[in-house]
Amino acid sequence: MQDPHRFVNDLDAEAHEKLIARLESRARDPIFSKLLDKYLNALDLKPATDVLEIGCGTGVVLRSLVRKFKITGKAYGIDQCASFIDAATDLIEVERLSDRATFQVGDVHNIEFPDETFDVVIAHTLISHVTEPLKVLSEISRVLKKGGVAVIFDGDYTSLTYGYPDHSFGRKMDAALASCTFNNPLIMRDLPRLFGDFGLEMIDAWGDAVVEIGKGSYFKTFADTYVPYVRDAQLFAPQAVDIWQDEQRKAMEDGEFFAACNYYSYIVRQVE
Repeated sequence: MQDPHRFVNDLDAEAHEKLIARLESRARDPIFSKLLDKYLNALDLKPATDVLEIGCGTGVVLRSLVRKFKITGKAYGIDQCASFIDAATDLIEVERLSDRATFQVGDVHNIEFPDETFDVVIAHTLISHVTEPLKVLSEISRVLKKGGVAVIFDGDYTSLTYGYPDHSFGRKMDAALASCTFNNPLIMRDLPRLFGDFGLEMIDAWGDAVVEIGKGSYFKTFADTYVPYVRDAQLFAPQAVDIWQDEQRKAMEDGEFFAACNYYSYIVRQVE
């Protein structure tokens, strides 16, 4: 089983297009917008702020941030996938914000910026995918200016669950989706005790239960994107996976859908 985002550079162009579509459809979902706005509002940034988003994907978060705060300082987004960076560059041009932010290919485990470069670093649904979370925390701390702030937002993916009449198989599918999609599904539980090791002080934190009942949009696109990876992992008979997915679609059509996951936002300050 391989996290498709961790190993995105091993995937073909068609898979890249599907992941790009997922990232952009997620961005348009009101659930995503609410979660993003909540931590952006807590930051209350000044226009001259220097910002870095690591694991930026198609640039959704950075585009929102530079637009919301009218950023005039340095604003960079890095991602390991060239296809994502190409999409991010095209999309920010469409929004006429290309003079505000720059996207480039980069490794979040070895960020190619000098020490103490940025006032703010954002890792939005990144830490659950990376190869070495501790190395990423070290790099976040390194590139932050003294007193700089980082936001780490992600899910606790063992809480990911879909309603399904066969509870036993449903729990197995929940676990399979988490293990096939996220390299570090439990990492958000560990971070509060790890921050201090990297000179980071937690100054705010909260959790949000994301739940869709009756109809589904956020969790619909999640299933549509990542169920094929469960199927490819051959954890279950393909027919069983198809039946599960058909049941989710039918539940949405009938107004009987249920899915949920817990997400957490940590705001930390560089104190060393």
